[in-house]
Amino acid sequence: MSKMSIWEFGLVAWLNKKIVDPLLQIITKGAEPSLLAFSTALGLTLGIFPICGVTVFLCGLAITSFGKRCHAPTVMLANFIATPIELSLVIPFLRLGELITGGPSFPLTPDALKKVLMGQASRDVLLSIVHALLGWTIAAPVILTALYYVFVPTFRYLVHRFSSVSSSQEKNSHSQAHSKLKARTV
Repeated sequence: MSKMSIWEFGLVAWLNKKIVDPLLQIITKGAEPSLLAFSTALGLTLGIFPICGVTVFLCGLAITSFGKRCHAPTVMLANFIATPIELSLVIPFLRLGELITGGPSFPLTPDALKKVLMGQASRDVLLSIVHALLGWTIAAPVILTALYYVFVPTFRYLVHRFSSVSSSQEKNSHSQAHSKLKARTV
């Protein structure tokens, strides 16, 4: 039996189509690096909100609220990228909220899951949701700020690198078009 690589599953092609290509399109459009950094940090921060299915709505509200101060496609792309991270951070946010309130620790055991599924732990589940929301609310400003400061130099580099490539391609295509036009007139 042979080992299957990620190439066989088409994961790389999918990542290129869904993440890399849209990111390159965003970068080559010439947006300010600080705007892209803020928008990415905002999308990732909202994308890790600990209630699944709510993040797109939150990003829509943020885009509406910030208007021209954020780049909507970047916010939504970052939100999409954050989805697997969101699932991995629910428990740390839950534990942070419990730590802050001094509340009881929600048991993450098969028995507790059984009680949740049977509807016998509704109060405990609601309390755990509140704790997770509190944990995210406390962590979100720190996460947003840290990501912004990491992404500013990153986007400066990327915008400089890819907008110069895009500009030189535009110049070449413009020059070729001009040469063809000249050849036709002669």
